[in-house]
Amino acid sequence: MTVVNLQYYAQLREQAGTSSEQFTTGASSLRDLYEELRVARGFSLSADALKVAVNAQFSAWDRPLRDGDTIVFIPPVAGG
Repeated sequence: MTVVNLQYYAQLREQAGTSSEQFTTGASSLRDLYEELRVARGFSLSADALKVAVNAQFSAWDRPLRDGDTIVFIPPVAGG
């Protein structure tokens, strides 16, 4: 199991009911982690609609997870 730190913004923060959390996962990649969170937190956006950053750097969805990673799922920006 891997322990990661998650940060949520905008729509994802509203759906998760929190802006951050520590999460223990059996997922092996960022995409697998997001799919696990979609089920657990009820996220309505697909991974393809998001960008993802790990430790303050944009990342590919197939990147392996490491203990202590800080992960931010970035939803589309709505203008106005």
